[in-house]
Order: sequence, then structure tokens, then C-alpha cells
Amino acid sequence: MPARKIRVELFDSDGNRYTIAFEGQVTREKALRLLDLVELLGGAPGEGPTVSAGTALPNKVLSRFEKVQAVIQKNFPLIWFSSKDIQSVYEQELKDPVGLSTVSTYLSRMATKGMLLRTGGPSSLKYKTAPNLSQATIRQRIK
Repeated sequence: MPARKIRVELFDSDGNRYTIAFEGQVTREKALRLLDLVELLGGAPGEGPTVSAGTALPNKVLSRFEKVQAVIQKNFPLIWFSSKDIQSVYEQELKDPVGLSTVSTYLSRMATKGMLLRTGGPSSLKYKTAPNLSQATIRQRIK
């Protein structure tokens, strides 16, 4: 597994920005420890770009890639879905048009990174959240 870098940014109620960076072999346990540290600093799940099943999707704070991730986490945490499913829900919830090719590209990248499982042929691809993916949204960069 290649070395990865995770950077978490959070803002407190006074507008101060905290940046925590981790570089190395990232496991689920290490990512959860990092999120525990974020919580100790005053960030709580749901305040930033984290999305749980009951929360509304933030519209302006996240990048389009992160919005697609949020749609998946909120609406398709355990079931198989297609790029058309994601496009439809994305446009309904966020009131923002997105191209099917854009969604397909993002899903392909997520599958390549191990965030999603992929099955089917070129014209009938289906995706599912990988079982080891945490519910927190974490910015990852492959180094």
C-alpha cells in the first residue's frame, strides 16, 4: 500500500483554523484516532463537511467531488448504485446540474482509490461503498 497523506482542516466558533496532517500508512484505526483528536480540539461530527444519514448536504462548502461522496454516504451507504442514480439524487438534493460523465469519472476515481467496489460491464457499471470506508469525509492525497 502506498504512503498517503491525510489533511483535516476545521474551524472553531471564533473562526480559527486548525490543520492536522498525517503522512504514512493510513489504516482505518489511524484515521479514527485522527478524528478522535479532531473531536478533542472542539470539532464534532456534523459541524464540518462530515455527513451522516440524517443531515442535509452542505451546498457551498464542499467541492463537487466531496458532494458526490456525501450523496453516496447519505443515500447509498449499503446498496449498489449506478452513476445515473447518483446524478439524479445529486441534482434533486443540491439543485445543481451535474453531467453524467462527471459523476462517472468521480465514481471511477473512488473505485480506483478503494473507496468503492465496482462490478458490471462498461455499459452497466454498478458501485457500492467499500466495507472499510469510514463515514467521515477525509481529504486524501496519494503521494
